[in-house]
Amino acid sequence: MLEFLVAAPSSGSGKTAVTCALLAALAQRGLSPCAFKCGPDYIDPMFHRSVLGVESHNLDRFLCADETLFRALYDRCRAGHKAAVTEGVMGYYDGLGGVTDEASAWDVARTLRLPVLLVLRPKGSSLTLAAQVRGLCAFREDSRIRALFLNDCSPMLFSTLAPMLERETGLPVVGFLPHREEAAFESRYLGLYTAGEISDLRGRIGTLAGLLEESGCLDRLLSLFGSASDPAAPRADGFPPPMARIAVARDEAFCFVYEETLDALRMAGAEPVFFSPMRDAALPAGAGGLYLPGGYPELHAAALAENEPMRRAVRKAVLARMPTVAECGGFLYLGQSLQDETGAPHPMAGALPGDGLRGTRLVRFGYTELTAKEPSLLFEPGDRVPAHEFHYWDCTENGASLTAQKPVTGKTWDCAFTGPSLYAGFPHLYFAGSPHLAERFAQAAACYAKSARGV
Repeated sequence: MLEFLVAAPSSGSGKTAVTCALLAALAQRGLSPCAFKCGPDYIDPMFHRSVLGVESHNLDRFLCADETLFRALYDRCRAGHKAAVTEGVMGYYDGLGGVTDEASAWDVARTLRLPVLLVLRPKGSSLTLAAQVRGLCAFREDSRIRALFLNDCSPMLFSTLAPMLERETGLPVVGFLPHREEAAFESRYLGLYTAGEISDLRGRIGTLAGLLEESGCLDRLLSLFGSASDPAAPRADGFPPPMARIAVARDEAFCFVYEETLDALRMAGAEPVFFSPMRDAALPAGAGGLYLPGGYPELHAAALAENEPMRRAVRKAVLARMPTVAECGGFLYLGQSLQDETGAPHPMAGALPGDGLRGTRLVRFGYTELTAKEPSLLFEPGDRVPAHEFHYWDCTENGASLTAQKPVTGKTWDCAFTGPSLYAGFPHLYFAGSPHLAERFAQAAACYAKSARGV
């Protein structure tokens, strides 16, 4: 099996463009690739899925600290594929708080024993690139760096830099991508625009994939990192028969969902059933639970407000104590109102106090650990669960049922509303790394559904 991790010395090196081009080229060769993304990012996996037509999964060593669970997740998701490409995060060694290597791309490569393709963008430097590479290789006992790739590099510059880099670093340079305006991916405040918002994304990535194929890059990668003749064993999910249905919001406003969280719910005996708070008038029939993930509700606040039947249905369900998990954007949707990008307020579901306010900077950004103060739907008192926050918008009422603590600085604050049937707050949870959360949610949904049926 061909498998490797795509990393870079820093953000902005073009990891996503290179990874997508590689995935498209591998798919064109019939190697049925699968994709992974280091860290908690939601948007990059959307790009992978748009290229592949299959799911991409997150690999996060903080949200999934148990090494056995982590390895099992990777093995299950790559099963049945002939190639697996993992996209790194930030700079190669940048981990928790930017001052440790924990949860870094290197940490993932080390844990899974993956070879690493290091992407360099040679603007403004030449021989210094070799010094940088040698420093990266020597920084840890086994850097896992096995080959180099030059991004945003002209053919003429590549012909000069590649021999020098190979001579100075001892690493092969497997290929390059030239600058292409049509392949540039625009960004907004939470990162890249989502894959569905970029016009002709497949065509753009297809252009890059063709350039890779012409250069012979794939042949070099196959010879270095594996063989297409030994795919991983066929995938066998082994999900048990569902005992409950959980309504999961999924549309343009609510698109930040970890596929591994959905699989954890399935493994716990829940069947995710998708609906659109923007377009549907009612929750899915027979649902015993409600999951409102994050996304961009502020960009669609007017459409969400106009769908009054859904707002009423969600409010009624939450007040009737349907087991509900609402993260970040989903939490804002449960509030009284939400400001859009212009600052204009729009009515939301009204199930919780507080108004969502437009922000101008990241609020409480990064990894955190949640500690429960009281028993609730997902937590027992004293439970400690890893989570992640990433949002510009804030709320006038953020709740105080949990204590959040930064893993490096130790900074603490109160957050979230919890209760026997509720978790609602800005922190994103990752059920694959804390499967007991999925089990509690699924069991509560099953009990609610039985009660609603009068069983």
